[in-house]
Amino acid sequence: MTEIADRLRPATAEEWPAFSRAVFTTFGDEAPASFVDSVPAHAELDRTLGLWDGDRVVATSGVYSRELTVPGAVVPCAGVTWVSVAPSHRRQGVLTAVMRRQLTELHEQDREPVAALWASESSIYGRFGYAPATWRGNLSGEVARLRLRPGVDLGAGAVRQVGVEDHRAAAVGLHDRVRRLVPGNLARTAPWWDRGLHDEPTQRRGATERRFLQHVEPDGTVTGYAAYRVRSAWTDDGQPDGTVVVEEVRALTTPAYAALWQFLLSLDLVRTMRAPTASPDDPLRLLLAEPRALRSQPFDALWVRLVDVGRALAARRYPARVNLVLEVRDPFCPWNDGRWSLVGHPAGAFCALTDADPDLVLDVEALAAAYLGGVSLATLQAAGRVTEVSPGAVTQAATAFRWPVTPWCPDEF
Repeated sequence: MTEIADRLRPATAEEWPAFSRAVFTTFGDEAPASFVDSVPAHAELDRTLGLWDGDRVVATSGVYSRELTVPGAVVPCAGVTWVSVAPSHRRQGVLTAVMRRQLTELHEQDREPVAALWASESSIYGRFGYAPATWRGNLSGEVARLRLRPGVDLGAGAVRQVGVEDHRAAAVGLHDRVRRLVPGNLARTAPWWDRGLHDEPTQRRGATERRFLQHVEPDGTVTGYAAYRVRSAWTDDGQPDGTVVVEEVRALTTPAYAALWQFLLSLDLVRTMRAPTASPDDPLRLLLAEPRALRSQPFDALWVRLVDVGRALAARRYPARVNLVLEVRDPFCPWNDGRWSLVGHPAGAFCALTDADPDLVLDVEALAAAYLGGVSLATLQAAGRVTEVSPGAVTQAATAFRWPVTPWCPDEF
């Protein structure tokens, strides 16, 4: 494994086409020319790692410099991406070498206290200390039954359709406001807006181009936006059977949010609605006259890893006071392995190594699952992932780590 680690190195701009094609080949996808032919603006070649076997790229990984909302704060986050190992080189310790090199460099560079990724398979990343910390709701339903409750306040504003440039002009600032309130949300710099709004025809999967809505107040202020597509279909007897695929709905006020959804659920020739990236705790359900009509099939979304336990725990806020010693087991990143004194409250937190006796014992994977406030430490205890040493410690920790807003991440990378 040491030999593999020594052979890992960043890709150059000249090697980018081969590097990126290796990623798509391993995942069984066709590589878009716009991604392969030149290095995308959001890519950071100096943060890539590749393994070459002759002139062939057989393993890849990369890191994006992102900013992640955590409970009560935002932190620098290493967005781990492009992780692939060619079938010919699996079960040879390659992935372990890549992940160890990557996490060690993140720690030594002292840049991001947290790393995050999207897992292609849920059985892979737990052994490296990652855990699912956000979930997607995967919402769906028949639009005929998805009607808003009588009396829902739609405000005095209006919903209008806009083009991509008008959408971006208003959405950038609005998103930056709302994303700071939701753990798991990521900041979108200009290159990330470019990527998110790029609409590759080959990637539409039978749907229309992306379409945009704005909610505009009487004074002209934009207080909400939505992005969606329509997948047209007809039954054998000529009845419309289309689907509206809702990609994002964000708003500053409840009336704006409700008005955008009313528009989306009233489109002509549409029978069903799908919102695969919506939060599992989306307020839409509570706006409906028939809440049961909205189906949900949650699945894991953003996986989180604490690169540096002390910095990560000190960075977030705690809605209830906490004063505990956590014994964290982290054999993959030994600098985290030990006892950590955590003192936190709504205004700030402090966390440092200590020799004091522990109140709780848990592995770093369990701590990562609870970090954004969406997974209860009491639930993790029930699953045998947390050991209570001091009576009442789990209750105190579970209360302090939870957050009023369900963590959610709509941005894949």
